[in-house]
Amino acid sequence: MAQKSKRNKKIVELLGEHPSAPIKEAVEQLKKCPELKFDQSVDIAIKLGVDPKKSDQQVRGTVFLPHGTGKNVVVLVLTQGDKVKAALDAGADFAGGEEYIEKIKGGWTGFSALVATPDMMREVGKLGKVLGPRGLMPSPKAGTVTPDVAKAVQEIKKGKVEFKLDKSGVINNMVGKLSFAAEKLEENINAFLQAVNKAKPASAKGIFIKSAALSSTMGPGIRLELQVAAI
Repeated sequence: MAQKSKRNKKIVELLGEHPSAPIKEAVEQLKKCPELKFDQSVDIAIKLGVDPKKSDQQVRGTVFLPHGTGKNVVVLVLTQGDKVKAALDAGADFAGGEEYIEKIKGGWTGFSALVATPDMMREVGKLGKVLGPRGLMPSPKAGTVTPDVAKAVQEIKKGKVEFKLDKSGVINNMVGKLSFAAEKLEENINAFLQAVNKAKPASAKGIFIKSAALSSTMGPGIRLELQVAAI
């Protein structure tokens, strides 16, 4: 068995082997952990009581995090004509058509969000093998397939994030940075949980949010007490 590092031993001393807490305390506990030389991300993992194999129990949506993620979001817009300038003016990092499609076919993924106009989706659909595994495929439901590229870019830059159920029935998303004030992290987490609750499929029965855990990049996973977390 691998030995625990000094840092991990310190974390166990502070929080115990299997920590659990309400949101407010969980955030405070993450902040108490020994500091690192970089600003860690704070992530939430939510186990849902749905069958991810059933098409009518897919869970996907978007949410505005009040304080953003703290991450620099690099936005690519696949479009043409006047909408290229509109996208760039709205803050897109890259905008264009065929030239970016060819780059993606070659394996380029130098962006963290992709917006496309409907007329580009025939070509975008062919990029599934590159975009799909990275969670970058745009969709109308997420608002990333739209003729209003300026609005989509502005929303993403202001803190709009997408969430999606994975094959294990879990939603994993970043909800901020550890350097955020505790109150800001709490507000982001609550907003995220509320959005997931609202996305419950009509066909889902029983307990929807079965469990949730908060963690930092190099920190512990803290189980959230659902009577407080699941608003």
